[in-house]
Amino acid sequence: MSAVDLSAAGNAFIEQDLPPWRRAVLKVGSSLLAEEGVGLKSRHALALAQFVAASIADAREVVLVSSGAVAAGRALVARQPAAGAAMAARQALAALGQAQMIALWQRFFDRPVAQVLLTHDDLRNRRRYLNARATLMELLRLGTLPVINENDTVSVDELKLGDNDNLAAIVAALVDADILLIATDIDGLYTVDPRLDPGAQPINELQGISAESLAMAGGAGSTAGTGGMRTKLEAAARAAGAGIDTILFNGTDAESIRLLGMGKFRGTRLRAGRSRLAARKHWLQQVPVVGGAIIVDPGAATALLERGASLLPGGVIMADGQFTRGDMVEIVVRDNAGDRCVARGLSQYSAGDIRRIARRHSRDIDEVLGYNYGGNIVHRDDLVMA
Repeated sequence: MSAVDLSAAGNAFIEQDLPPWRRAVLKVGSSLLAEEGVGLKSRHALALAQFVAASIADAREVVLVSSGAVAAGRALVARQPAAGAAMAARQALAALGQAQMIALWQRFFDRPVAQVLLTHDDLRNRRRYLNARATLMELLRLGTLPVINENDTVSVDELKLGDNDNLAAIVAALVDADILLIATDIDGLYTVDPRLDPGAQPINELQGISAESLAMAGGAGSTAGTGGMRTKLEAAARAAGAGIDTILFNGTDAESIRLLGMGKFRGTRLRAGRSRLAARKHWLQQVPVVGGAIIVDPGAATALLERGASLLPGGVIMADGQFTRGDMVEIVVRDNAGDRCVARGLSQYSAGDIRRIARRHSRDIDEVLGYNYGGNIVHRDDLVMA
């Protein structure tokens, strides 16, 4: 397969099958929700919400990453921001508009809509990353619709994620999504900007992101958003690193959204190149191990190695050394032959907590600690064999 697949149908995108999915992240930008960067409109949001509702009714899960808070806030105030206060002004507008943005989405759904605001620090700190992941998984289990936005109100400029395209890619990896759907105001990726060159050719499929493909993307496309097609390609590259395909489609086109509900799409598919599981296992193998270990009995080691099980507290003998929740630690089996490392994984509990719950049943964790992060010491998705 060539790196770039151009349509054989002139300047029209072809109809393709969506890859199979049970959990998706859908990113909706300001260009679809705000007109000229001021206020929120439901015209395009309604069709997207109908797709989300139909997907959930089909026993699928959707996490929504939505822009629009700043545009909504701008419509609420008459006074212009003070000169030289660009960052503070944006943060103030985001604070004003966030409730409006959540209310927009809630009006389309009978189920609860959950607001989740994330910052760069939440996603680079291992413990907070795990906490965010656990919260989102629980929100999905409860049957709610998580709506995520960057926490502009408290982000500092040097630590901002920068745009919700990249945030959506990070969230897709965070929740182990099968696919990332990016709704934009253009049909997909073209060889050049179709608004400037009528000879632009649509790209139906792209395998890998190169300097050439980034050059095709150009700059920002609307007054409401913080990025254009280039940031979408950067996000797709980030998602591909986690083994997740990205679909770019026109969220202003009712037919494109209708096709999504039929398991098809018209736009650009950016292929990951490797499976989500393979990408995650590769990432786990690269995470540095801290100076500590979880000592397990032979039964627990057999469950990990032969049955692909998670590590439960009942199979843990003790914790060696000092480590915190979210650290990568070795899992060492202790038997008559001595100690040997059989796996490594991200610990859901600190060394001190593990010493207290070792040999206990998972249901006893809350009673012993007064809190719990789930019944697993190390979840099987966060574990690789040594």
